[in-house]
Amino acid sequence: MLGKRIVRRWTVLAAAVAVALGAGIFWYAAAGAADSGPRAVTADEASRLAIARFRNYRKQARAVTVSVPGAAGELVLTGAVDYRAEAGYGVLKGQGRTGSGNGLLRWTASRIELRPLSAVPDSPPGKPPADGWFGRPLDPAAGALDRALAILLGLGSDRPDNAQLLPQNGAEWVAADQVNGHPVDVFTGPDSRDRPGSAGQVRYWLDADGVMYRVRAVIPGETNPVVVSFDTHEFTAVPSAR
Repeated sequence: MLGKRIVRRWTVLAAAVAVALGAGIFWYAAAGAADSGPRAVTADEASRLAIARFRNYRKQARAVTVSVPGAAGELVLTGAVDYRAEAGYGVLKGQGRTGSGNGLLRWTASRIELRPLSAVPDSPPGKPPADGWFGRPLDPAAGALDRALAILLGLGSDRPDNAQLLPQNGAEWVAADQVNGHPVDVFTGPDSRDRPGSAGQVRYWLDADGVMYRVRAVIPGETNPVVVSFDTHEFTAVPSAR
């Protein structure tokens, strides 16, 4: 009899453990499903996404590295952008291409200027040369570089976006990630005003306060995206536009 009681007790215990494990596995699976994306943004996430461009404007200027794709090879811009002045300044270098386009670069929303250099430094000088610049209008439809510069300037705004409209316009949470040791969430969207269904073409890496650390944007005609990385190097002030 004693042996049968022990067997019954172990049978009941084993059943209880199985139920507990099953519940644990179900909870783990549900939690995993909740953390997998893409999914619609929560109200808090929408608020973070809505304030991200405004945070860049409030900060005024940020150090940036921009990778620009191209058929002749990648261009890398290392410099800074001033979101209140709507202007940028940096060093442009070609990767896997001739150095004919290498030099100093400065731009506004309407104009781009290049100052060719035979030996390009890793970062732009605090005081740019007074002469030797070649300029033209900035045209986002003219090529990948102009498009990337326009995208970069567009990452600042003097007011927050409407958080309530973001979920309606395709904004989604994609994943949790880290950028240079900063925990971030990755978001897509929202749709561009003139291009419905374009939300998935842009991704933002934002921390818990809505600070932007990386942006990736697909541009027409290019296989690889434009990638903007913030705070990658020591900041150099953007000179006043001429």
